[in-house]
Amino acid sequence: MSLLKIDPKSTEDYVSNHFKFFLLSLFGVLAIVGIIAVSIFFVIVRGAEQTLVPDVMGRELTEALIELQDKGLYPMIQLRYSQTAGDRGLIVEQEPAAGTIVRAGRRVRLVVSQGVLISSVDNFIGLNFNEVAQSLQGPVAAGLPAISVREPVMFDFSTAPAGTVLQQNPQPGAGITGDLYMEFVVSRGPFNALVTVPQLTGLNPAQALSAIDGLGVNFEFNLRQRAAHEAGETVVAQSPPPNASVPYGSTVQLVISSPASMASGEVFNTFRFTAPRNPYPLAMSLEAVLPSGERVSVANVEHHGGVISVPYRLPLGSILILSMQNRELHREMVVSQQSFL
Repeated sequence: MSLLKIDPKSTEDYVSNHFKFFLLSLFGVLAIVGIIAVSIFFVIVRGAEQTLVPDVMGRELTEALIELQDKGLYPMIQLRYSQTAGDRGLIVEQEPAAGTIVRAGRRVRLVVSQGVLISSVDNFIGLNFNEVAQSLQGPVAAGLPAISVREPVMFDFSTAPAGTVLQQNPQPGAGITGDLYMEFVVSRGPFNALVTVPQLTGLNPAQALSAIDGLGVNFEFNLRQRAAHEAGETVVAQSPPPNASVPYGSTVQLVISSPASMASGEVFNTFRFTAPRNPYPLAMSLEAVLPSGERVSVANVEHHGGVISVPYRLPLGSILILSMQNRELHREMVVSQQSFL
């Protein structure tokens, strides 16, 4: 009987040839997959959605970014000094221009103003001190000098409107070589000035506040139950009386009647808070955030500070927010109904 003999070399050649065939087949499959993937990529790119570049000139950066995101565009942000201080933080240039049709995913170059490069002290005399102070409190770009208001601010009586800058140090035009503090003398208004009290009885709270605003007097509201012959939610008494002459900064007392009717869940009451006293009236606002989330204005007037008293009619659970010169002082929730005597 003869035995089958296998040639080792033939076996090695056989395995080698089959392995080479396997590798060639694998490379072929990968090549086909790659071609398909590239083809799909170019189909997607060619089919990319077109979009309209929005107009973001003069908008704040955050608003501009939201606009671009909604259009499927991406920002490329650059910073630059401009010729107008009011431009700081706003978009002053964009590329492509608004209205250009581009593919989604395109980058849009946005130039954001860093404000004016300050090399000398501005002339603030005659300007409103609160506006000056706010402009100096803004963010300072890296490497630029910071200009701050030195406290305490000095005040003096003057024929100029209360809050007007009378003097400043350093003087206008002085060079700026580093961080500095500005000293100001601000008008309190005329010395012993008299104010004529207007007719307030018969007005609703909003009308009464509008008539008082800007006169240089404070106000205080008190509530009482409406009499049968009285209109609801109106001023029924005032002190001093109409046409009386009172010193600048005096307080006018007002009595307001309760509403004739109210919806379920409504509260009619007076917001009361004692704020720091100001040397002259500052912008005061009282806002309410309703349970629905809506934000409404209750009062916007100038006030010297001290006792602040404002009537309101709001849904139970509303949040009242008191601010003065855009700075929040106090907030509280509407929780109960006034008991009228």
